[in-house]
Amino acid sequence: MKKPKKASVTKRDIIELVIIVGVFAAIYLTGAQAEVFGKVQQVFLHTGVMNASELSEDAYEQANLNFKLTDRDGKTLDVKSLKGQTIFINIWATWCAPCVAEMPGINKLREHFKDDPNVHFLMISEDRDLETAIKWVDKKGFDLPIYKTITPLPDMYETGYVPSTFVISPEGEVVVKHTGLANYNTRRFRKLLGKLSAASTVTN
Repeated sequence: MKKPKKASVTKRDIIELVIIVGVFAAIYLTGAQAEVFGKVQQVFLHTGVMNASELSEDAYEQANLNFKLTDRDGKTLDVKSLKGQTIFINIWATWCAPCVAEMPGINKLREHFKDDPNVHFLMISEDRDLETAIKWVDKKGFDLPIYKTITPLPDMYETGYVPSTFVISPEGEVVVKHTGLANYNTRRFRKLLGKLSAASTVTN
């Protein structure tokens, strides 16, 4: 039996390898990892496999609203002032691929409720500086209220993961708590926020 010939490395193989390495190096050096991998993860969101409509709507615990944020204009928001309202909190970062992937859906969800005074979106950036997050959101054309903490977040929001998402009811209970990627722009989730909003009106 003849011995199999050893596979020889051709010039074309070397060129293809250099191109592949170059592409990954470019992604790394330009800081575009989150963008690239975020696009890949968006494919999974479009399948509906990770819809937030599958999340539990039971109350987890009483929400701690004792913290303050600052917005793009330097204005301070005392989150306690939103007590009795419906609050959607998303803790995210521009360097986080799952955050990048779910952001278009959150933007569409917010558009659905932008004229509802009882539903508040708090997109809390974990980036080193708020300007980085603002520039990224503006570049994408998203109409989302971006914040940075100016007091420590209560422990209940420190999951150790980004993205982390919470929905707080008018009664002050955390009714949705999720870490990781999800699609929140679903009919069931919009219905949930709408129901909570109606309760906010009654509460106030």
